[in-house]
Amino acid sequence: MTSDQSIWTSLPVPAFIIDPDDRISDVNSSGEGFLNASRKAVIGHPVWDQIAVDAPLEEAFIRARQQSTPLFVNDVDVGSGNRAPLQCALQIAPLMGHPGSMIMIISPRELSGRMTRGNTVKSAAQSAIGMAEMLAHEIKNPLAGITGAAQLLSMNISQQDLELTDLIVEESRRIVKLLEQVEQFGNLSQPDFKPVNIHDVLDRARRSALLGFGAHMTIVEDYDPSLPLAYGDPDQFLQVILNLLKNASEAADGSGIIRLRTYFEHSFRLRRSDGSGHSLPLQIEIIDDGPGLPEKIQGEIFDPFVSGKENGTGLGLALVSKIISDHDGWISAESVPGRTVFRLSLRRAPQGTHDKESI
Repeated sequence: MTSDQSIWTSLPVPAFIIDPDDRISDVNSSGEGFLNASRKAVIGHPVWDQIAVDAPLEEAFIRARQQSTPLFVNDVDVGSGNRAPLQCALQIAPLMGHPGSMIMIISPRELSGRMTRGNTVKSAAQSAIGMAEMLAHEIKNPLAGITGAAQLLSMNISQQDLELTDLIVEESRRIVKLLEQVEQFGNLSQPDFKPVNIHDVLDRARRSALLGFGAHMTIVEDYDPSLPLAYGDPDQFLQVILNLLKNASEAADGSGIIRLRTYFEHSFRLRRSDGSGHSLPLQIEIIDDGPGLPEKIQGEIFDPFVSGKENGTGLGLALVSKIISDHDGWISAESVPGRTVFRLSLRRAPQGTHDKESI
């Protein structure tokens, strides 16, 4: 029979044992990942100092202990000092055989929601690819003819009419540029998988941003130096990070702060509908203090042609989603005014490949 300790360690959700003095007496592996802290670092500490619940929970917790009854709390924000709050469900019950002790299980809804949204990424991207091929064939060739005709007309017309032909040429070129962006979906090659030092990729993106579109921004590094190598295409990873940095820079009103954060969350796993799955422990967050995403599009920002910018194409984040999906990873976004977080969850490089590190 499987030991109680094996069951405790194998639980796929964060779980905590709370002693009669409201201190953490044990935490499972998923709980360590949720808090971004080791078991040794949290044992003996007051539970409400380590776990912040956006609800008046203490009195209900005391009653559940006194009456030896379970307590269920749905749809509350739960966080810690080391991570942003997630919407969760809490299940609290007396620990049998240990008077006064309670067991608390946290079920993050953000993770399941992210998985559900992610299932649509590839199908949406495939639709965009098909449309790109159709648009390229049906529109780009006629536009070239229109542009050429306008340029010929401009050679023999008045200065007043020249403004009109210039407008035709300018707008035609703008549409061609849009079509070329759409075509990136179809032209993007499959990832060239290799071990990648993600911090090297982030540093390249940071330097590029500060020399160009992000020159007005302050970019802060908050890295976990022990993070193992990721597994993927370094050039495509760089494309993703640059896109996210560019969006954050453009959203800022004159200046702002972008925080690049990395950490390890060993409890995060991707599970497919057929039961297969893999771990995505490497977490990268791009955090900005801009105005936030428009609330009406937050659930669809990774879909093609959805944009919060006045003149945006809605293709940048869709392309980012496709790249991360092609890497069997996941991307999510949380946004309120003053804080927007894009989070990438990636695979680590297989054991035995670390000597072939690449950026």
